[in-house]
Amino acid sequence: MAIIHQASITPTKQELLETVLGGPVEILGSYRFDDPAGEVGVEAFVVRAGGRLRHTVFSYRGAPLDDPAAQLVATMEHSALGRRWVYDGTTDPVALDCFRRALLGEQEQAVLELWADGERVGTREPTVALTVAAGEGTAEAADRSTVRVSDELGPAAGRGPALVATWDGGQAVVAELGPAPR
Repeated sequence: MAIIHQASITPTKQELLETVLGGPVEILGSYRFDDPAGEVGVEAFVVRAGGRLRHTVFSYRGAPLDDPAAQLVATMEHSALGRRWVYDGTTDPVALDCFRRALLGEQEQAVLELWADGERVGTREPTVALTVAAGEGTAEAADRSTVRVSDELGPAAGRGPALVATWDGGQAVVAELGPAPR
């Protein structure tokens, strides 16, 4: 389950998205994955920016990631959790592993639990629902494949299993398993 704290954050997620995407965005929906170790928050957004549908993944960490390939987006102050290091989730190994497990049918999107004053006060339905569409490849081949997380949304591009996001008014492939592009 993804814990949603009753908290203030600076900068806001809207501000982070606008910085990353270079202008105003309309958030159409979002979803989360659970890190099995419980350390990293993984959240993805479907947005409209500049007339295009975009998919942006953030990972939230309690300490900087010691991985030169990981791209730091910003630091965020969270009133309940303290300073968070926000990474481009497509460069964060924990986030990519969540997508891989989801594509292989080994992980569902997170249940969103609402917390206030240290207590669970309810749940919230995600605004994006995920399903896995089988590809032409086999699970054995997919295990050795690369996760491709889409930033611009559209139809499936490859032959492997695809993660399909559905939100109010739309549907698109957000990630696929398949051989690394040549």
